[in-house]
Amino acid sequence: MGSLKIVHTNFTVFDLEKSLDFYTRAFEFEEVHRKEAEDGSYILVYLGDGSSSHLLELTWLKDRKEPYNLGDNEIHFAVTTNDYDNWHARHKEMGLNLWENEAMGLYFVEDPDGYWIEVLPVR
Repeated sequence: MGSLKIVHTNFTVFDLEKSLDFYTRAFEFEEVHRKEAEDGSYILVYLGDGSSSHLLELTWLKDRKEPYNLGDNEIHFAVTTNDYDNWHARHKEMGLNLWENEAMGLYFVEDPDGYWIEVLPVR
């Protein structure tokens, strides 16, 4: 049997433009490709970090009228960086909602829909 490879993580977003702005400004992710339904009912945008093959898929649904309720929201993905202190300072300067765990040497950034991105130094 062949091996499996994780290719993307999906977050369903309420305001696609707001989410795209967040991920491009806060993390420098770039749009790799998008798929738009012929009837306009949805848009899928795939973002990449320029160094790995794993993508973040943002799904926008036309008929959604209110933000998503993420409940207790333990959903997140993680990024690593060899420039942890500068990214941390950048996210603070942007006024983003951060949850910091100094004892573990990491922090989380909240996106416009309430999803969390864990930021870890390369160890």
